[in-house]
Order: sequence, then structure tokens, then C-alpha cells
Amino acid sequence: MIRGVLFDVDDTLVDTRGAFRHALASVAVDYLGDVDHDELVRVWREDANGWYRAHTRGEMTHREQRHRRANDLHEIFDGPYLDPEAYEVWDASFERYFREGWKAYADAAPALDALDAAGMPYGGLSNAAHGYQEIKLAACGLARMPMLVGVDALGVGKPDPRVYALACERLGLDPAEVAYVGDEFDVDPWGAVQAGLGLGVWIERPGAHSRDVDGLCGDGVPRDGLVRIGSLADLPAVLGL
Repeated sequence: MIRGVLFDVDDTLVDTRGAFRHALASVAVDYLGDVDHDELVRVWREDANGWYRAHTRGEMTHREQRHRRANDLHEIFDGPYLDPEAYEVWDASFERYFREGWKAYADAAPALDALDAAGMPYGGLSNAAHGYQEIKLAACGLARMPMLVGVDALGVGKPDPRVYALACERLGLDPAEVAYVGDEFDVDPWGAVQAGLGLGVWIERPGAHSRDVDGLCGDGVPRDGLVRIGSLADLPAVLGL
């Protein structure tokens, strides 16, 4: 029986992909010229060298991974190399535009409303820093969503089983009583189930991180602890609320 829910934040509750598009398109004006903005987003999120995953494994700081990704982007799109001083200027602009683009998905608040109405506790487990995600949630009108665990809690992030366990502990529930909802199949629903949580919910949003998991997830109805949904509007039914 599921008695509580943990949410990923980026691209689950908050349209971070849209915010990245706004930030990358804006800094491109000064650094990259006339480039395809959708392709910028694709390359940025693909992160072919895996710098962000290295950060979540505790191998480098957030600043270092973003600096490396910025230079990877510039190399592909013929932008200037960013030394540490130049990167500080680039990142200040990027961060300002990124925050301008933060907004919640339309289905986020109603999903939390349904959990509130059912008296079901919930919280956030994210691979970004706790304080940063609190600011983001508040800016998106989701301040009621308690941020329980960020990547800075243990120095590592999902899919390390310890972070799911800590989030469940802070939620006050046994992992088997908790559902995890997120957009990246391997680090969200799959990682959660591997860590012993009772249900992994994969929200497959358009343009989100995804891969072919046919046969692993039930569509709308849980199968082997995994379920795929297309909107958070589907979550109450999955939870039996």
C-alpha cells in the first residue's frame, strides 16, 4: 500500500527543459550567433560526456560540470573557449536567463492538491542542491512542496540507493510504502524500485529524457512495481485515490 510520494523536481514538476531553452537561446545571442535553439537544448541535455552524472556521483562540483558542458557546447557550435574568468561572465548570464524561464507544469499543482485532499504526505528528492530547489519551487508557486533531499545531503544523487532511503526516512515512511515520480527512467522510477520503494512512476513528458522501456513499465496500471504516465493528472488514479 502506497502511503506517500516522492517527486523529482526538474521536468517532473517544473518545466526545466523550457527554462534551459530560454537560457541557451539567450546566451547564444552573445556567444554563438544564429544557431538552432532546439539543437542547443538537445546537445545540452544529452551531455554526451556525462559531466552532470559525474557531479551526482560526487566526482565534481556543480560549477565544474556546468563549465565543462558550456565549453562542450561552444566547441560543437563554434563558440569561444571559456576560461574560468570568461565562464564567470557566461554563467552569470545563463543563470539569470535560466531563472527567468522557471515555471511549473500546469498539472503539478492539481496533483499536489489531490495528495493534500487525500492526506498523503509528499516531498522532493532531486539531483540538484536542496536550497537551489527550494528557491525554484517557490518561484514556480510550489513552495508547499517540502524539499527533503538534494544532491548535497550525502554528496551523491540518484540512483544511489542511500538517497532514496534518506528521503523515505524524512518522509516518515518505510520505502515499500512510498511511490517515486520522475521523468528519467533509470534514475527515477527504476532507481527507486531498485532501492526498495514500493512504486516507480515514470512520467514521459514530450521532449523529456527517455528511452525505450517497453516491457518494463505498465501503461497507466502498475506492473512489477513500475508504471508509465503521460501527465501528473494520471497520478491520483495510479495511487488509487
